Amino acid sequence: MNVVEVAGLTVRYAGATALEGVDLVVGEGELVALIGPNGAGKSTLVKALSGLIRPAAGKITVNGRLAQVPEGREMFGDLTVDDNLRLGGWRNGRHGRGTGAIYPLLPELDRLRRRRAGTLSGGQQQMVAIGRALMARPDVLVIDELSLGLAPLVVADLVGHLRTLNADRGLAVLLIEQNARLALGLCHRAYVLEAGRNALQGDADELARDPRVAAAYLGGHVTTDGPAR
Repeated sequence: MNVVEVAGLTVRYAGATALEGVDLVVGEGELVALIGPNGAGKSTLVKALSGLIRPAAGKITVNGRLAQVPEGREMFGDLTVDDNLRLGGWRNGRHGRGTGAIYPLLPELDRLRRRRAGTLSGGQQQMVAIGRALMARPDVLVIDELSLGLAPLVVADLVGHLRTLNADRGLAVLLIEQNARLALGLCHRAYVLEAGRNALQGDADELARDPRVAAAYLGGHVTTDGPAR
């Protein structure tokens, strides 16, 4: 079963077209990447998936729970890590489950639970943002720019956590990412979005070997080894 189905999605802002006829599918337990340059419409698609904007045409179907890790983390800096996590469990004004289930999944947060989120490093805040989204018990996690502003070692640690969540819990992930090498190395399939339209799609390892993708997103280097799974 597909947890996310996007068909013919068109979004317009004040007469300008941000997305035109975009199709995208995420299956159960699948890791899917959406890559493309600035202004391609990636964030617009995220907002449409989250219900923040109304499409002009097309259809979005979500089978199950969808939770988002927003670009820039959007922490409540004066609240503790634990309180930030709790906010992810609120539904319709009612408090949800406790945070105890999150710390075994992201053990680095355990020692930080009483720290104010605003005092954390960027990587630590990104981990809190992932934990906050996991509080909703999602079937699919939509992550907008995982690597933004983070050091490679920090990103590698976050990627390891996502692989574990996918393998152990069957969590599906839609990763919206400018770092094409990272996205294609993590995910099973990928879509390339350019100027608001589907440009390419397919298996991540095949796209990593595509000269068009290499020229535009991989510094001209065609990857010869498949993505690490």
